[in-house]
This record gives sequence, structure tokens and C-alpha cells, in this order.
Amino acid sequence: MTLHQTFVDTPVGTMRAIASDDALCSLEFFIKGRMARLDARLARWFGGAETRDGTNDVIKEVREWLDRYFAGETADTAQLTLDMRGAPFELRVWAELRKIPAGTTTTYGSIAKQVGSPDASRAVGMANGANPIAIIVPCHRVIGSNGTLTGYGGGLETKSWLLSHERRWAREPALF
Repeated sequence: MTLHQTFVDTPVGTMRAIASDDALCSLEFFIKGRMARLDARLARWFGGAETRDGTNDVIKEVREWLDRYFAGETADTAQLTLDMRGAPFELRVWAELRKIPAGTTTTYGSIAKQVGSPDASRAVGMANGANPIAIIVPCHRVIGSNGTLTGYGGGLETKSWLLSHERRWAREPALF
């Protein structure tokens, strides 16, 4: 398998996009500490894949989606094909993240209940932090039970920016 990688400039910083010929495998903020972690994750779940610099049709589609998202035109990710690989619990958490509507937030505890592990808020936080596809799989929409913003791989300032940006799609008042 060959993976293609390129860097995408966004209003919240440079992101590294990695895709196979069929699906997006990763979209991560290009932050030094995050790259080593991402590379280790890719080696574990895509072992043997060769990574080449350059773009492909999947990355072009993601770049176009990001342009529309940051222009405030859409937050709908249904048309994007993702190849998310992880432990079974992580996959369940990430599937729940994709159900959080733009303009809304939820809590780690709420997601823990939704995946059938009501006492696993911390494990949800770990799975949230391991999410390899930022923004599209909206881990930034998860906040603390007291309504505060908590950790985010792109930084809390970026998380706050994304949530403020998404208020345009809100159906209810924000919790933060």
C-alpha cells in the first residue's frame, strides 16, 4: 500500500494530510510532538505502507472540503471516505464523534455512555486524543462535564476557534 502525504495551510495552522488511493487516513496539525506520535500510529496500523510526498484525488477532495468548511459553507463530512484504524474501543468512540452535529458540543462522559462504557470517561479522553483525523472527526466538539474546554491536539486556542467558527451551524446555545 502506498500512502500520499501533503501539507495543507488552514486558518488554524498547517495540517498534514495522509491518504491511500481510496480514503483519508490522517489529518493532523503539524506540531512537532504530534508528528512523532502520528508516525508511530501509522507504523502500527498501516505497517509496511510506503509514504510518499504528494497529493492524490482523496487529498484534493479533503482540501476542497477544508476550503468550504473554513469559508463557512459546510461541515457535512458524509461524502468523505475515511480509513480509520485503531483499537475496537477507539473505533467506537470515533464513530460517536462523527455523530456530534456541527455547532454543538458533548462531554466525555456522554460519549462513554453512548459507547456502552459509562465509567470510561478517561478512556474516551484517550481515544479522543488518539483520533488521527482532526476536524473531520470532530474531537474538538468534546468538552469537560463542567463546560470547560479541555485538551486538544491542535491546542486549546485552536479548539476554541473551531467551536466559535461552527456556531453558525448551531441549533442550540453553546455549552462553553
